[in-house]
Amino acid sequence: GIANITLLPKTAGVSGFDTGPGNTLMDSWYRKHQQGPWDTDGAWSRTGAADEALVTRMSSDAFFERSPPKSTGLEYFNSAWLSKWLNGDERPEDIQATLRELTATSIQDAVTKALPTVKTLYLCGGGAQNGALKASIQSRLPDAKVESTAALGIDPMWVEACAFAWLARQRWERKPGGLPSVTGASRAALLGSLYLP
Repeated sequence: GIANITLLPKTAGVSGFDTGPGNTLMDSWYRKHQQGPWDTDGAWSRTGAADEALVTRMSSDAFFERSPPKSTGLEYFNSAWLSKWLNGDERPEDIQATLRELTATSIQDAVTKALPTVKTLYLCGGGAQNGALKASIQSRLPDAKVESTAALGIDPMWVEACAFAWLARQRWERKPGGLPSVTGASRAALLGSLYLP
């Protein structure tokens, strides 16, 4: 759904935030115009031509201008949000390509503002399965190596589950699970509740 980054610089603390739509807009647009739940490997998006002027207009949305840490969700980036930017006569495949580029641009913009010297960007989740999106991100970050977390030995579809397992362990051991530099909270705190039978 939503794209987010975790920054792990060698000389500073960990930070992270949502960058904008990940696959959510592409998936909902695909379901509206094609058969199936998503655009496998971004194949349909490759048949369209991205409208860079539209990418620029959509990138002017206030969310992209906010400073991190920031968070968003499907309640914001959804079909209603997208319809505000369209005039109705666009080719569906061109919009799919445009949405791919919006995601790539928002990731590139967030990464270069937060960590201009990024060397490697590891993708995980559904976005790591989209070759067209990966290629778009790589073209916008030519000095960085863009690859899946599989290169680290972690299946990209397991990263979120691993994160939640780590959060559960932190709670079980009564250790803070959130970083203020990521969550925007005023202090580190125990997260969640523990209920035993």
